[in-house]
Amino acid sequence: MPPHLSADRPAAQPPPRGSVEALITQTRQLKGDVDAVRRDTSDDGSDPQGRWQRALYDLALHQLSDLDEHLAQLRDGPRHLPEAPAADPAATARVVPTAPRHDSLLSRVGSAEWNLLTDKASWSGELFQILGRDPDADPLTLDELPSLVLDEDRPRLTAMVTDCLIDAKPIDGEFRILRPDGDVRTVHMMGEPMLDADGSTASMWAVLRDVSELRRSQRTVSETHDSLQRHRHHAQSERRLAVELQEAVLPPWRGSLRFPHQGPQALDLAARYLPSSTSALIGGDWYDALELSDGDTLLSVGDLTGHGVTVTSGMAMLLGALRGMAVAGTRPGQLMTWLNQLLDAAVQPALGSAVCCRYRPGSRTLTWSQAGHPAPLLFRDGTGRVLNPPDGVLLGATSGAVYGQAEETLEPGDVLLLHTDGLVPGRREGTAAAHRLLELAPRFGEARTAQDCVRVVVEEFGETEREDDACVLIAKVAP
Repeated sequence: MPPHLSADRPAAQPPPRGSVEALITQTRQLKGDVDAVRRDTSDDGSDPQGRWQRALYDLALHQLSDLDEHLAQLRDGPRHLPEAPAADPAATARVVPTAPRHDSLLSRVGSAEWNLLTDKASWSGELFQILGRDPDADPLTLDELPSLVLDEDRPRLTAMVTDCLIDAKPIDGEFRILRPDGDVRTVHMMGEPMLDADGSTASMWAVLRDVSELRRSQRTVSETHDSLQRHRHHAQSERRLAVELQEAVLPPWRGSLRFPHQGPQALDLAARYLPSSTSALIGGDWYDALELSDGDTLLSVGDLTGHGVTVTSGMAMLLGALRGMAVAGTRPGQLMTWLNQLLDAAVQPALGSAVCCRYRPGSRTLTWSQAGHPAPLLFRDGTGRVLNPPDGVLLGATSGAVYGQAEETLEPGDVLLLHTDGLVPGRREGTAAAHRLLELAPRFGEARTAQDCVRVVVEEFGETEREDDACVLIAKVAP
């Protein structure tokens, strides 16, 4: 005898589609073979053993039909669920049903016959065990059987028995019983009437099986299916809301941008948001450019840690505060200090990083500050370098943090690149990511516009797998 399956055995990985198709083929072939054997089995209805065997064949066919349907669902996937990117693996747990022990109720089938002429009942030993009855006690008659059944299920049992005895309909249904030990079990009953010579019902036979664990497993599948559907619907709604919020606050650029009130020293600007390829949720990355009343240009990129609507709304709040303070004339270093205070006082703790630059076209002076963020890259004459960053810790990391400022004089034709973490996929170290970006210097030197430079970045890094969202903002100084 092969060893029984143990519940402690590690869960197997889902089989490939081809393997499931093979299982479906084998199941249907086995179902046909069982049906053929059942039809070839001689049974005139007078032999209790033969009736019991035929009932088991019917039950086996019923279970094989269920197995065929379950394998088809495994092959086709859950039905009636919205399409969505792959979800986080922690959202759905794999349910591994355990095989019944050889001596468990689930592995046993009991049989019974009720003689209507003598009002006698005959039960198999397995049925006594299934119903929790003393094997030395008399089996219950049809009139006494409902006493074991829960009140709400008695009408169902009565209807099945009545249809069988009066209309000669086969019995195929379930009801719940209360065992003497207080355990509630679900029993599946299959049976037929036995007719005498004049066509009257003389007796009724049935096989009963405890299907409590099977129904419990089916309920678990149904409940987890519904939970998965709700989870995916919630994730889709959250993503849609986050996307709408992000689109409402980020500049809706299509191609390069020039501010209308700037003179010949105006910056040529272009940007791109690159979503994560491994997460369905929107992150807190942003890019922004704003023309100020004194003719200066505000450039910023940043990233609020996390994903989802809460993070996106926090990003919108932070970006709104940044714009407001910049319009009021706040310099980049002080601006970062106040943003840190804003996050530090927020109801929900959060961490963020940012770079804020203020460009004065008349003197081509770039004043900038950073908070735990990759420094801007400056490209000139086919070469590039990383700007030396002033002091600045992550926003929200510590109270009372002070942020330094740095200045850089730009020249006509210079390209300034601001980006968030994750732009260079698979490289977490800032120096490695910066090195990859600096390798683009010759191509930037040939680019005519900021949009051409963004296109170079997207061609190089946009199509590769990335674990996090990213933004890139490029400013090109007019020649």
